[in-house]
Amino acid sequence: MAVTSEATTLWQGNLTEGIGTTALASGVAEFPISWAARSGEDNGLTTPEELLGAAHSACYSMALAHALTQHGTPPERVQATAAVTFQPGTGITGSHLLVSATVPGVSEEDFHRIAEETKVNCPVSKALGGIPITLEASLG
Repeated sequence: MAVTSEATTLWQGNLTEGIGTTALASGVAEFPISWAARSGEDNGLTTPEELLGAAHSACYSMALAHALTQHGTPPERVQATAAVTFQPGTGITGSHLLVSATVPGVSEEDFHRIAEETKVNCPVSKALGGIPITLEASLG
């Protein structure tokens, strides 16, 4: 059965001076957003790219945990950061995954192979097929 998730954004004002709020339908979180934050001004608000990074890191972490478990080496811990780059005038230009995992019994070679396969096969990575996705993965 397919599951549909929703988020709603309310934007007020023009692009450069306006402000918005993105709320998750689950009710767990609401995020203030602004163009100023998106164009590099640190004003304590979030951006679509930060939210995309949250989705990518969450999806990748779950997918890697599953792939490692299927390999017979379930992880004790997976930490993934997704750094999504936005270039004004161009758009989103890439997502860089920085991953650290504690996985008893896995070899470095197998871990890196599984991490790379997961980078390609994670559902959010597939959805981001129009941009480069890079990966730095380490055991630790």
